[in-house]
Amino acid sequence: MGQVIFVSGIDTDVGKTVATGWYAKKLMQQGFSVITQKMIQTGCEGIATDLLVHRQMQGMAILPEDQQGTTCPYVFRYPCSPHLAAKLEQREIDPQKIQAATAYLAQKYDYVLLEGAGGLLVPYNECQTSLDYVQQQGYPVILVTSGKLGSINHTLLSLEVCQSRQIAVHSVIYNQYPEVDEIIEKETQRYLQQYLARQFPTTSFELLGVLGK
Repeated sequence: MGQVIFVSGIDTDVGKTVATGWYAKKLMQQGFSVITQKMIQTGCEGIATDLLVHRQMQGMAILPEDQQGTTCPYVFRYPCSPHLAAKLEQREIDPQKIQAATAYLAQKYDYVLLEGAGGLLVPYNECQTSLDYVQQQGYPVILVTSGKLGSINHTLLSLEVCQSRQIAVHSVIYNQYPEVDEIIEKETQRYLQQYLARQFPTTSFELLGVLGK
């Protein structure tokens, strides 16, 4: 069985999708077989748009698993929280369907990078959030952050909630794109690195350069 790692962000639009594609390519360059998966996609139809970004960054064509819906069991049209998107289409999100798809992929690949929707506490029904799902499955987390104003607070809150739920934080990917205030960006990077070294010594800090270069 391959290793499953859940990729989340400190909030929406922090670069989670690009970070997932970038890390998948990095693992592939190390000789591993890697597939990305999207837990739930909102705001599109057909193949999940985030998967299209992943495949382009990986230098791969669309896979049969993408066309079959295995890499994204739930796609909803309205661009909103998964729980609302499902409600608008009078559908229910079954976490067992997602788990079964992930298990199938883990039998074929060394790594499955499972990208969430939004931040850790985004709900997928009235009672459960992505964080609940990750805790139940026992997946380690890659947390994507950036240097925009407010990121220190959001990052530390995400790290604290993972720690309180006994969820391993595999790594923090610091996304430098788009470019923001240089003074704030440099201090945010410095602060988060020293915070991880002190509070999460086994968590690696990955720097995702501008445009992933």
